[in-house]
Amino acid sequence: MSTRRREQSDPVVDVMAVIQSAKARGTGLEGMESLMARALPEADDEEVCEAAGLGLEIIESVPVFLARARQEAGERGLEHVVLPLLERAERYFLKPIDLIPEMTHGLPGLLDDAYLVIRTLQNLDHGSDPFLDWDLEAPVRFLTRVLGGAMTDRLDAIAEEALDDLSDRLDALWDSTAHRA
Repeated sequence: MSTRRREQSDPVVDVMAVIQSAKARGTGLEGMESLMARALPEADDEEVCEAAGLGLEIIESVPVFLARARQEAGERGLEHVVLPLLERAERYFLKPIDLIPEMTHGLPGLLDDAYLVIRTLQNLDHGSDPFLDWDLEAPVRFLTRVLGGAMTDRLDAIAEEALDDLSDRLDALWDSTAHRA
């Protein structure tokens, strides 16, 4: 079993590798600037560069967000609840084809992936005891503006579907282990 565990890759490391690959693919940061110029037509050149830098910063923060969420889940004994949600977001990030494929778009193709991870983390923060208690509203607003409402609505639906699936599995587990009255 320990050999099998060693053969499995670390999803956070895999996400970092996808980011590095996207940086190397295409035009790098110039591709991000091009997307920002289209998404923010009112922005001047300096604002476009700043937006591209912010987009890259958000993308590069994803592995930190994921690692911290995994750590918090372990500390709280919530791996069985949190990890399936994180794994779903990680799988989306690692899929070569998604709403904006990084295989063809490079760095801009990771903006939808970053949005989904951040929304998944925000979903975990609902409740009386916030999970990470991070204010992720600013990156969500920025990504919503850049990606557009239709795209972020689709990504929100994916994040909510993961939460619903987990809830259904927990309900089924509870039903199978609960004593009948």
